[in-house]
Amino acid sequence: MAARVRIGIVGLGAAGRAFLPAIRGHAGFELAAVAEPVADTREVIARETGAKEFSDLPSMLADAALDAIYIATPTELHPEHAALCFAAKKHVLTEKPMAIALDQGLSMIEAAERAGVVLLVGHSHSYDMPIAKMREIVASGALGRVRMIHTWNYTDWIYRPRRPDELDISLGGGVTFRQGSHQFDIVRLLGGGLVKSVHATTFDWDVARRSIGAHTVFMQFEDGAAATAVYNGYGYFSTMELIADVAEWGFKEPIEKRPPVRRTPGSAADELAAKRKRADGAIPASAPHQPHFGLTLLSCERGDIRQSPNGLFVYSEKGREEIALPNGRSPRDLVLDEFADAISGKSRAIHDGRWGLANLEVCLAAIESSKSGKAIELRHQVAVSA
Repeated sequence: MAARVRIGIVGLGAAGRAFLPAIRGHAGFELAAVAEPVADTREVIARETGAKEFSDLPSMLADAALDAIYIATPTELHPEHAALCFAAKKHVLTEKPMAIALDQGLSMIEAAERAGVVLLVGHSHSYDMPIAKMREIVASGALGRVRMIHTWNYTDWIYRPRRPDELDISLGGGVTFRQGSHQFDIVRLLGGGLVKSVHATTFDWDVARRSIGAHTVFMQFEDGAAATAVYNGYGYFSTMELIADVAEWGFKEPIEKRPPVRRTPGSAADELAAKRKRADGAIPASAPHQPHFGLTLLSCERGDIRQSPNGLFVYSEKGREEIALPNGRSPRDLVLDEFADAISGKSRAIHDGRWGLANLEVCLAAIESSKSGKAIELRHQVAVSA
């Protein structure tokens, strides 16, 4: 049996903590170290997991025997942290979006290639089992070519507890960077990857909560397929109502049981405290239903596909068929599968650095298009690897 990959995590917010059960339960990985500036947080996690604790990434890299690092720090820190990891010859899994500028992403890719290590970008909701199954059906050719993809998500994202950087567009904040990166990953995976152009409008309509809070993005693929990604983070309607009241991470949440959205932001200190509290358990390790990122409807020449609470509905000349999918493994388990296989050389990763750069390019193009009112041609797109 191959030795397990010794992995460290830098950043123990909601994303970093969500990976803890997946890493600890994965046969290919050993959680060896955690780095986090908030002492109380890292000490609790270190006690619970047995991992060595450090206050920052440089000290973790200098002391811990590691093979790989999961970067779960704020987006603006990803390039700096990735550079440190690549200089130390460590494989990197970094949260999306990989950076806030294309030149940063390109530098990360080049540094990984020079170091001879893997760069993977995720978690994103394209790892969700229903989306992966949609892609499998597309690849089979059973329904013909993909012609249209539409993905809609209506949430209360803009009013959840936020650090200032999460709302600051110049630091990779707002829904187009932070949530659109999920949507564009889904759309590109289902459409084959090669988006030709982007035309978009972004919205900022609450003066008390300035940021991009909503967008409508139109994408044209090289093969003529078209896609739309709609996101509204202002918290009135919820797309859970279109998926049998199933929330993002697979739990039923009927509308009558949802708490009202708090639209008056608290102080920066209050928000940070609320965010840290919410981070513990915000993303569960398992659920009774499939996770989703809003409603995704895929149209092929001979049929349509969308999510159901437990898998997919496939509409064809045979009528509607439901494909139930297993829910015993979380999307993060599937991220680690891809990471482990790429490190071992078993298979090439789909969500590698160049794939992450292509998703970042769509984010940036959507924001630029909204400012200019024009379609933006893309230059860094890559096809889905076989």
